[in-house]
Amino acid sequence: DDLIYFCFLPQRLAESAEDADLYHDYNFDYYNSMVINSVDEDGNNLELGGDFPLEENEHFNKLLVNTLLSDIQIPTNVYNKDPNILNAIYNSEALNDVFIGNFQKDPTLTWQFFGSSTGFFRIYPGIKWTPDSNGVAAFDCRNRNWYIQAATSPKDIIIMVDISGSMKGLKMTIAKHTINTILDTLGENDFVNVIAYTDYVRYVEPCFKGTLVQADLDNREVRPSPTTHTHTHTHAHAHTHTHTLTHTHTHTLSHTHTGRGSMCNQAIMLITDGAMEDFESVFEEFNWPERRVRVFTYLIGREMTFAQNTKWIACNNKGFYTHISTLADVQENVMEYLHVLSRPMVINHDHDIIWTEAYMDTVVTQSLLLMTSVAMPVFSKKQETLSHGILLGVVGTDIPLMEVMKLAPRYMLGAHGYAFLITNNGYILAHPDLRPLRPLFLVNDYFYTNIDETPFR
Repeated sequence: DDLIYFCFLPQRLAESAEDADLYHDYNFDYYNSMVINSVDEDGNNLELGGDFPLEENEHFNKLLVNTLLSDIQIPTNVYNKDPNILNAIYNSEALNDVFIGNFQKDPTLTWQFFGSSTGFFRIYPGIKWTPDSNGVAAFDCRNRNWYIQAATSPKDIIIMVDISGSMKGLKMTIAKHTINTILDTLGENDFVNVIAYTDYVRYVEPCFKGTLVQADLDNREVRPSPTTHTHTHTHAHAHTHTHTLTHTHTHTLSHTHTGRGSMCNQAIMLITDGAMEDFESVFEEFNWPERRVRVFTYLIGREMTFAQNTKWIACNNKGFYTHISTLADVQENVMEYLHVLSRPMVINHDHDIIWTEAYMDTVVTQSLLLMTSVAMPVFSKKQETLSHGILLGVVGTDIPLMEVMKLAPRYMLGAHGYAFLITNNGYILAHPDLRPLRPLFLVNDYFYTNIDETPFR
């Protein structure tokens, strides 16, 4: 019953967020967590700041919080007064009363939040957000596992990156950043590989050759340069693109037939500075008419010489075309593919509840406790958008594993009994036989293990 209760929380939040979006559409000011309680040299409150009472709270790791209000965090690379963001923030204001009501009913709750598809993050209780040493707020809720897993179904992704001679300098820098950003949007339910091509095809990581690997943290951290040990030419010829696309489709389909990979969404990410033809014959042979593999194309650089073919490839394979001319364009343009993949789920209104794997997130909680997040997608209910499938964002709450483990006290298990918890995604959240034999973290001369919250020297 307690676990069902945890699942009910994001469902109530999702319904409130959807109703708020349906009935409201206004601009307004809000509490920006980066500038609350901050003043300028004349002693005046900074814009979007204002007085925001904060008190130390034992339940929230002795952080200074406001249990009567939520506030907003926006990444530095997102314009904090964009009209779309202002409207979305106003719409989500209705969640504040739901957050408070949940906490009053169950004081054991910790953080509750809403991550918007536009990039802002509403968190309760409200806090003062601390930027990094460069004064940058790099945290983007759309890159968090709870957001990714709730917003999309599991997916198989093959990233194709053009490393021909024309992809030099800034273009290759943008391409690498695009690859890393795509990898950051993947979770443990996803499978991935990266292929580089010029006049031949090469797997960026030789150990992953010919397979799709689970996009867990360890595999995502393997990010060698796609240009390592390659000989670039003036530009890859059309037959090279044809060979690469043929190889990639064969690779993807072979995994489908053998039952490997996620067995759900399948997509090819083509990163190039131009496609000299549309390769209709390749798609006709391998992908049409079902179009089981979506193709997303990323045109790199300021030139638009081959934009038409690049756009045609995406539009005729249920994908999305985008033009990335600067490093600043990468984050927002990559996020578009998540919206496309979420549309079938949004149109069907599948409010699937997800439990993440156990993890530690010191960015928000500043705590070394293991937790899991329970999250659910939020969709637009507006009549004019129902057929398009608009994802508004993801709501959720954090649950410390210590609270979950309290549901099965030892005195109720018997002399030789023990309790463990595995999610429907296959994540082991708690198991007594998986206690580490050595400390995992050293902080301020104290060691912390991943089960026992008590520090020791």
